[in-house]
Amino acid sequence: QVQLVESGGGLVQAGGSLTLSCAASKSIGSINAMGWYRQAPGKRRELVARINTGDNTNYADSVKGRFTISRDNAKDTVYLQMNSLSPEDTAVYYCNAERLTWPYTYWGQGTQVTVSS
Repeated sequence: QVQLVESGGGLVQAGGSLTLSCAASKSIGSINAMGWYRQAPGKRRELVARINTGDNTNYADSVKGRFTISRDNAKDTVYLQMNSLSPEDTAVYYCNAERLTWPYTYWGQGTQVTVSS
């Protein structure tokens, strides 16, 4: 059973930075894209950033210019560098992997990011 394991979450003051990492427990194969989503209390899960095998990226408008996603294709690992954090960024952050064949998606267990004002 493949697992996506996230790390790097925690508590940080507004204006601070955190880097999230997500690694597959074993090679997944046929990965088309990896990404980060987040879910704040009482809100829907939303896309934060996504990167595909061609290193094309897309970001939520709310994080553009502050967050940077990157990946290591050889290691099935994705990172999210988060700068200039604000309390509005407080959420559980989930790692996601999209595949071209079944199973089409994997999710991590989530890591809590809390930004204090």
